[in-house]
Amino acid sequence: MTQRFIEFVMMQAQQAAMFLGRIPNPQTGKPEVNLEIARMFIDQLEMIREKTRGNLTAEESEILTRVLSDLQLAFVQSSGSPSAEPAHEPVEDTQETETKASAPASEPVPEAPADTESKKKFTKSYGS
Repeated sequence: MTQRFIEFVMMQAQQAAMFLGRIPNPQTGKPEVNLEIARMFIDQLEMIREKTRGNLTAEESEILTRVLSDLQLAFVQSSGSPSAEPAHEPVEDTQETETKASAPASEPVPEAPADTESKKKFTKSYGS
């Protein structure tokens, strides 16, 4: 059963890696990024870890933890790359759009540097 569990975990991890663009799609031979589906596979592995907590051998637990860590890191790296789908980044896009849209409408340029300056002061005082 241990071997079957490990094979199952590796099969799920392989699917996630394929949708993170780490493994080429077998049908097209090209890497494809679909963060939504990759996240689904990663979340499923996380669920399996939670539901099997305390019932796994040391080997099973170690493999599952290592696979999850690797996939989560790959997800973060893929979501930050320009070729990644913007499905999980609408907040940044919306903020940029709002900033661009509000700048021409408000037109007073001095307000933007004042806001930026106050944010810098807050960041500096918070970090020290």
